Amino acid sequence: MTAAPQRSVYRHAQMSRVLAPASIAVVGASTRAGAFGERALQNLKDFDGRVYPINPRYEEVGGRKCYPSVAALPEVPDCAVICAAREAVEDIVVQCAAAGVGGCIIFASGYSEVGLPERVAQQERLSAISRESGMRIVGPNCIGTVNTVRDCIITFMTLTPMPKIGHRNIGLISQSGALGFSLAQATARGVSFSHAFTSGNSCDIDMSDFVSYLADDPACGTIACVFEGSSNPERLLEAAELAWQANKPLIVFKIAKGEQGAAAAMSHTGSLAGTHATYQSALKGTGAIMVENYEDLIDTAAFFAKAGAASGPGVAVLASSGGAAIMAADCAEEHGVPLPQPPAELKALLESHIPDFGVANNPVDVTAQVINQPESLNACATALLAHDPYAALVVPAAYCTPMSIPRYAVFNELAGAAKKLICQVWVNEYLAGPGVAEIEQADNLAFFRSMDNCFATLAAWQRREELRKHPRKPAERLVGEADARRAGELIGKATTRALTEREAKEVLALYGVPVVGEKLVNSADEAAAAAEALGMPVVLKAESPDLPHKTEAGVIRLNLKSAAEVRDAYTIIMERANAVTPKPRVNGVLVQPMVPQGVEMVVGGRVDPLFGPLVVVGLGGILVELMKDTVLALAPVGHDEAVAMLRSLKGVKLLEGFRNLPSVDMDRLADVICRVSQFMADQREVIAELDVNPLICAGDRITAVDALIVRKE
Repeated sequence: MTAAPQRSVYRHAQMSRVLAPASIAVVGASTRAGAFGERALQNLKDFDGRVYPINPRYEEVGGRKCYPSVAALPEVPDCAVICAAREAVEDIVVQCAAAGVGGCIIFASGYSEVGLPERVAQQERLSAISRESGMRIVGPNCIGTVNTVRDCIITFMTLTPMPKIGHRNIGLISQSGALGFSLAQATARGVSFSHAFTSGNSCDIDMSDFVSYLADDPACGTIACVFEGSSNPERLLEAAELAWQANKPLIVFKIAKGEQGAAAAMSHTGSLAGTHATYQSALKGTGAIMVENYEDLIDTAAFFAKAGAASGPGVAVLASSGGAAIMAADCAEEHGVPLPQPPAELKALLESHIPDFGVANNPVDVTAQVINQPESLNACATALLAHDPYAALVVPAAYCTPMSIPRYAVFNELAGAAKKLICQVWVNEYLAGPGVAEIEQADNLAFFRSMDNCFATLAAWQRREELRKHPRKPAERLVGEADARRAGELIGKATTRALTEREAKEVLALYGVPVVGEKLVNSADEAAAAAEALGMPVVLKAESPDLPHKTEAGVIRLNLKSAAEVRDAYTIIMERANAVTPKPRVNGVLVQPMVPQGVEMVVGGRVDPLFGPLVVVGLGGILVELMKDTVLALAPVGHDEAVAMLRSLKGVKLLEGFRNLPSVDMDRLADVICRVSQFMADQREVIAELDVNPLICAGDRITAVDALIVRKE
């Protein structure tokens, strides 16, 4: 069987018959309690369309007339829910396709997930039927779908009741059916869902298609995904772009975080550009928001479903607990969320409502005295919400009692009048306590079970707003086609898979990457003469395709200031190189000028089997793997994106000037990143990995003193 051709994501109209059907056939309907066919029918009792049970053994099921086959129905159904065993599924799918059914949802499991060739082939045949007929399929190995707009609950699960939707709704998608429907149980605490889709094995419709569908569905305000992986992530990025164009926030929690894909990498940057990090970077590049924890997904999605545009750069904190206020300040600093201090007039107003043992700075601590004077809390909240620099107000719920419920109605009115959100952070452990449902159901209150996630979400909100206001410019071509072709020719002429440092720097110089000069020598006297010609101090390194990491091999000597030191270093390097087992090939020793001190950076990348060329930036030298302070992006990157990558590093303060180090010209360094990323994109067919490490940076002096290029096998 030939492989399925790559395709673009399906759009809303192509999936509407199966995901928003007007008529449903339940194939395998049953009267046996607990059977999938019995449960599926029971879950459709409130469906506002037409339901047709199908089973040749019955004349009636659940008070409905039962039909022997799809062909015997009085109309062609939009959706067929297949509740049959795997062995019978394919014939049913063929019958549905022949009848013109809009789509099938298949519960049966035991297909490609078990790994047996014959089961994989069974699933591939379902895919082929879908392609050839145009009939959409959800599953197999799927728990089902929910469309609350139509009261259309297609599943064999016993679901937590999902009430009619409001107007600030989450569309939920999960590859894992159990996790998806578990998250949908948030309806029990007042969260509103427009849809809940589970994809199962995705022989046809997959996660990307579901994102595309929800991007165009007016009932959905925010899209939340539990995502494992994809054999074609470019389609997921395509769908994410559709969500961005529709201004639908896309919130993703990715499971399966293993980095085995980079385990065999030869370069430092290759080992750091693992699959999970790549997914994170690629999705963030589309404006999607990645959450680190499963427990944070719904809270974050519910916030974005309610939040409008941020009106200011910071937030205010209003607490009745000093400890909660300190916790908020810690989390704000951790996530880079500004807490602007109130101006004198606002501070005076706050002080008039706060006892002298409270705090009128931001975070504001009104103390537990608010129990005796609840109006003081409302007055402070009103004043803070009215201050333009505060885009939102964070209020920790330190203790949960029924007495607090009326306060949430007041807060909702205050926030609505200010056209801002109040974030209620549930720092108590009464997780299902009084007030939770009232907060979730309020249009202007956001519920968080974690102070950390509250501020992580606020930071993501601010970043997303900034990106919408100032979209990053696409990459400009900085290197001519002739130089790119010449670079490819030099890579092709290399006699080893890992180019020598000298060969790698010759290639990168064609892309305008500033590299240190050097001379290859084969004796101690030649080394001394080269050092005199280049100017002391110098560096000596063994040149060997078998020793890509010279520091670890001990075949590099730095800051040599005399001919005698150079001769001694040459001898030591050759002795150590020859002592390596198995014995490496050694072309000679490189003599290079010693580049003055600066901030050491690494710029490199690899060609990912799923995403293609990537560029990686981080702290360099020996710190690259120790600190793992790196950021990556799909290559090529534009100047704005390169600067943003540098700004996102934890070690950015080193670049801004630290102690006796001069600040680094960020624009100049960003230009080098753009050029390296262009190299990765241009040479994606011939190279596997690249490492420019270290790139020594001081002011506008930026110099690559070592480089590694690994060709594809």
